[in-house]
Amino acid sequence: MLQPRLIKVEAMPDMKLMLSYETGEMKLFDVTPYANGSWYGELKNDAYFKTVHLLPGGSGIEWPDGQDVAPHELYDLSVPISVTPGMVLA
Repeated sequence: MLQPRLIKVEAMPDMKLMLSYETGEMKLFDVTPYANGSWYGELKNDAYFKTVHLLPGGSGIEWPDGQDVAPHELYDLSVPISVTPGMVLA
């Protein structure tokens, strides 16, 4: 199954990503298990972690040096969250 298109990614505290999808779904993804080794370990640097951005067309996410997470992992392994009006997420 294809995942919905991402419309926004936001770096959150504790190596989490807030993912917003075209369907209106919002999910929280924990990057911690991926942050190992010299290349992915760079994500442990908070300033670098915050540089995450959407790929063209909302097909996924990426950091400047090319680290990424597969779109199906982002969608399938993230936790759905409910957002109420006025709720502060960060």
